[in-house]
Amino acid sequence: MEFFDELKWRGLVKDVTDEEGFIERLKNPLVLYCGFDPTADSLHIGGLQQLLLLKRYQKQGHTPIALLGGATGMIGDPRPTTERKLLTLEEIVENGKKIRVQLDKFLSSEGPNALISLNNFDWLSKIDLLSFLRDYGKFFNVNYMISKETISSRLDTGISYTEFTYTILQAIDFLHLYKHYNCELQIGGSDQWGNLTSGTELIRKSVENSKVFGVTSPLITNSDGTKFGKSEGKNIWLDAEKTSPYHFYQYWMNVSDADVIDFLKRLSFLTKPEIEALEEKVKTQAHLREAQIALATELTELVHGVEGLESAQKITSVFFNGAWDSLSESELSVALSDAPSLNLESKGLLIDALVEGKICSSKREAREMITGGSITVNGTKVTSLEFELSSTDAFFNKYTVIKKGKKTYFVVKFEG
Repeated sequence: MEFFDELKWRGLVKDVTDEEGFIERLKNPLVLYCGFDPTADSLHIGGLQQLLLLKRYQKQGHTPIALLGGATGMIGDPRPTTERKLLTLEEIVENGKKIRVQLDKFLSSEGPNALISLNNFDWLSKIDLLSFLRDYGKFFNVNYMISKETISSRLDTGISYTEFTYTILQAIDFLHLYKHYNCELQIGGSDQWGNLTSGTELIRKSVENSKVFGVTSPLITNSDGTKFGKSEGKNIWLDAEKTSPYHFYQYWMNVSDADVIDFLKRLSFLTKPEIEALEEKVKTQAHLREAQIALATELTELVHGVEGLESAQKITSVFFNGAWDSLSESELSVALSDAPSLNLESKGLLIDALVEGKICSSKREAREMITGGSITVNGTKVTSLEFELSSTDAFFNKYTVIKKGKKTYFVVKFEG
């Protein structure tokens, strides 16, 4: 399968400025770029598709440019509804440092098509106002700009001149990269189509006999209508300090059967036959969740390395085998971070803790659960009504894990 055909099969192509010409150009190595604005101190999985697309092109022999938007991040790509909060230069710089580390770890910095890491602050910050208006603004017709979806969608609610000019700044980026790095391709999500075409048009108008391309990919959506990249309303970040490898792994493990094959096509590097084999497993043996395991394994290792993957798998397995004592203190803390909890100073009866922690509605229910063998403490079944919880028996003298039935977990945290 040709590279472009594979991208289409994976659902990674939506719009192309010149599809026939682009397919022909792909026969030889080219330079391409994708921009990432440092509007937060970490990328989240919403940007993973574009980052991995750069990696796909690099594996085909093309040279990727990962462009950090140190300047455009100060302006903000227009959102569909409201103005963005402007960040300070200091915030942008600090965010950029952290995101640069994330960008560089995904792409190879060795070989003839090594990653080129750039920051558009290096050239956009040097353009004075008159030069901006005369050298670039003259090429942009206001009616043409208003017709772009990112701007037209804001006309009723209002858009500042600051955000109105964002598309011009991104176009200048493409022109700069074309002139200085022979960059002929910009990629981005489908919401970036207007910005991509601004760049191709600026180059066409300002450089004779030029030929460049813009290619977008569809934004990832969940089939049930919920927003991709969020778990219980929280972003899934690539930074382990913001989203632990375990929670990252679990996000992919919990992907629905309706979504998992689409996500494998777009985000994994498994081959077509491998993905089709997993698709068959989803149809015939969905309960095994082999597709979800494959997706979670590959992406967790890609983002957090072998060590992060092993830790995530280790924590996951403990919920099935009850080997809580095999976890480090930090792993235990992560594993129990979502469980309801109760704080005790140093000791207390199990039966009281079950009621106070609302794991049982009454002492009667608590007694029935204990005597019926439905309660385990730190992986051991407890049947004594006089059983006492103590910090001396807790993991790291801090945590005691209580399990009710097969799936309900509760943690007692000792403060003493």
